[in-house]
Amino acid sequence: MAAEPESTTETATAESTEDDGEQTLFDDTDVERFRDSWQGIQTAFVDDPRRAVKEADELVAVVIQNLASTFADHKKELESAWSQGEPATEDLRIALRRYRSFFNQLLRA
Repeated sequence: MAAEPESTTETATAESTEDDGEQTLFDDTDVERFRDSWQGIQTAFVDDPRRAVKEADELVAVVIQNLASTFADHKKELESAWSQGEPATEDLRIALRRYRSFFNQLLRA
């Protein structure tokens, strides 16, 4: 049986992700910590559903805050580098690729 061809959108997304150098929203340590916390919340649901949902809400808020802090730190780095003079086109290209990678990951989430 032949495989279904990928849609144009899927192909374009895969190509742009490859071009972006596979930037991630979180480092591996954070991802593991967040997943472990989520697993604990799911397990606790059986005994105390209300508490589990409250903890899930809190965990999602922490993840969003972590993401916002990451972007704020990145922005500060860029602004600091740019305050020292006109940035090189290559530096701007790399920054745009990172933003594109993050943007695409957010839309896939």
